[in-house]
Amino acid sequence: MAISPDLTLDQIRLALAPAVADAAVFDGWTPLAVTNAAELEGADPEVARFAFKGGAMAMIDAWISATDQAMAEGLSADALGSLKIRERIRALVQFRLDAIAGQREALRRALSILALPHNVPEAMRFGWRSADAMWRLAGDTATDYNHYTKRMTLGALYASTLAVFAHDESEGFAETKAFLDRRIENVMQFEKAKAQLLRPDAERFSVARFLGRLRYPAR
Repeated sequence: MAISPDLTLDQIRLALAPAVADAAVFDGWTPLAVTNAAELEGADPEVARFAFKGGAMAMIDAWISATDQAMAEGLSADALGSLKIRERIRALVQFRLDAIAGQREALRRALSILALPHNVPEAMRFGWRSADAMWRLAGDTATDYNHYTKRMTLGALYASTLAVFAHDESEGFAETKAFLDRRIENVMQFEKAKAQLLRPDAERFSVARFLGRLRYPAR
């Protein structure tokens, strides 16, 4: 089905992103990949090139957004509700890996571009956005500092897993799956330790209470 000419530029980028990633396997993240994707999807190549005038980073941004959208449509919060939190995170990350399994050369090229010093701040923003999408689907409702620490840890987990996945030649991506399981276990241990450290507990030693008693001894 041809892409409607009535779509906005944002919608065109999102609609073309998977095809651009397919083309990037052979053409790299270049205007040629956009042209080939547009022709394949029945879009106006000139309009498509204008939509991606931001270059490689605009293409990669759209690809990540399209993956975020596919994940939200493929794994609803209701579908994940019966799973434990670690199983939800694993399912969400695995869904994303499965979605781009046929585009690993495009992934390798994208990771090289994202790692360039001048692209790192934008790459971090992309990672944060995807981590936020995953946590929201997992049912996270934290609004305090946990909102930020959870996204930082999941963003780091996902980025490291992508790096392993991009070069994994094991059968069925067994190495990536094992790596993902280990990293999720690490994150769960961290979250457990953090919760214990910050849990309000009258019996737990309090530095503030101890110092207060030094200044104002009990009578």
